[in-house]
Amino acid sequence: MRIRVLLADDQPLVRSGLRVLMADTPDLEVVGEAANGAEAVRLAAELAPDVVVMDIRMPEMDGIEATRRLTAGPGAARVLILTTFDEDEHVYGALRAGASGFAVKDMALDDLLAAVRVVAAGDALIAPGVTRRLIADFVAGKAPGPGPERAPAITGREQQVLTLVGRGRSNSEIAQELFITVATTKSHVARLLTKLDARDRVQLVIKAYEMGLVTPPR
Repeated sequence: MRIRVLLADDQPLVRSGLRVLMADTPDLEVVGEAANGAEAVRLAAELAPDVVVMDIRMPEMDGIEATRRLTAGPGAARVLILTTFDEDEHVYGALRAGASGFAVKDMALDDLLAAVRVVAAGDALIAPGVTRRLIADFVAGKAPGPGPERAPAITGREQQVLTLVGRGRSNSEIAQELFITVATTKSHVARLLTKLDARDRVQLVIKAYEMGLVTPPR
């Protein structure tokens, strides 16, 4: 099955480049283009894409508000934010709005296509450089939070897994580091998602830092 993609960016050149890139990719299909957030919300309702590749700074309605509306209901399209490093201040708003991934416009083309596939598969992703900057902001106390939440009770092993998830480790890397199977790692992550009431892996990391369950590396 092909992954149906909606492109939302106010720069025609960016949309054109992405469309050409995905046209040469057998498993991806661009089903529509939007020049602003309001148009993205309207087209998503009409076209039912699997993934919306969303810019943040757009006229009429920005990508954060569009993401919030797109992800509000069940069975909604998943959103991959595609922007530039100088917009890091928007990362938190975009992810809390319901984005499943955060990629940067200067990343390798193969990595961008892989990011679309990861998000379409129901997983979550943040570009490594953005992850490092997120952690750095938590270290510096810059990351804005929605207010304190009561931290749930988690086991010692869940704490170890959560810490490594917060460091950006994949399930296979966590399994290798803790000497457990990938299947066991997935089970721990699934329980943590439930306990922290997190939509996906990205939100799990954010909540873990905000609740103080994970502390940034020194």
